[in-house]
Amino acid sequence: MIFLSIAEKAMNGQAPDDAEIRAIIDADEESLPALLEQAHRIRTRFSGQTVSLCAIVNARSGRCSEDCSFCAQSSHHSTRAPEYPLLAPDEIGRAARRAAQNGARRFGIVASGKFVGGSDFQGYLEAVRLVAEAGLLPDLSPGILTRGQILALKEAGLFGYHHNLETSASHFPQVCTTHSYEEDVQAVRTALECGLYVCSGGIFGIGESWDDRVELALMLRELGVPSVPVNFLTPIPGTPLEHREVLRPAEALKIVALFRFLLPDRAIRICGGRLAVFGEGRKAELLRAGADGLMVGDYLTTKGGEIRSDLGDIERAGLVIERQ
Repeated sequence: MIFLSIAEKAMNGQAPDDAEIRAIIDADEESLPALLEQAHRIRTRFSGQTVSLCAIVNARSGRCSEDCSFCAQSSHHSTRAPEYPLLAPDEIGRAARRAAQNGARRFGIVASGKFVGGSDFQGYLEAVRLVAEAGLLPDLSPGILTRGQILALKEAGLFGYHHNLETSASHFPQVCTTHSYEEDVQAVRTALECGLYVCSGGIFGIGESWDDRVELALMLRELGVPSVPVNFLTPIPGTPLEHREVLRPAEALKIVALFRFLLPDRAIRICGGRLAVFGEGRKAELLRAGADGLMVGDYLTTKGGEIRSDLGDIERAGLVIERQ
């Protein structure tokens, strides 16, 4: 009954108190189905029966100046991740058209690196226009943009800005040492102030505690981020986290449910690591744990699942794909 009570509060705009958050965190596997049922109720209250699909292209890969411990594209790590400069806008446009054919509503242009300069910015402007022409909402994940760059991209048709906080402020120094957490927070604030739809979330299974997970969710709530990507660690050889075990499915499901209780009216999108944690056999469970969005297709440096499999999961769950 405790989860029903917390869900009712969430659907009425009341945040869980500390004791209720602790009850969610302490839920054992026996009580997990009841927790997930209430998380799904909240999700249905705000999102109905729809699932939003998004896709990305790894538009510039490798040679990143930052030392994020989980990332295959950092120049500080010895991985086999591909390295190449920004793709031509036409190639990004073709990838967007393929994503549209697979039912995606949003398309993210994702690039390694912290800042944008030189000819890359002009490439982004043209690529954003081509994604919009493909009938998709253009999103961009280029690192940290200036206010002037954001406004110019918005004028070109940019709809959304992706910039993950990754984890809590408390845990961030164990994840990245080459820039501060506040830089990431300010990047999110600036994009929101400029009127962009901001996707900002985190990656789980990187050594963070449950308190870190709660801290991240509360920061996203405070910022007013409308869309929260949830990623699970896929350990990459050559990174500092290459030997970490992937999360158990029950723990990953509880993370999604926790975020749904703490962020009841936000989009919660399941992105990287879905197959690493759940495999093909169990990934559909995420659709009943509070999530209302899926990234389809490949990720940045790892393969994704078959789109037909995802569409089958959605249909079997009694859900439908959100259309523009």
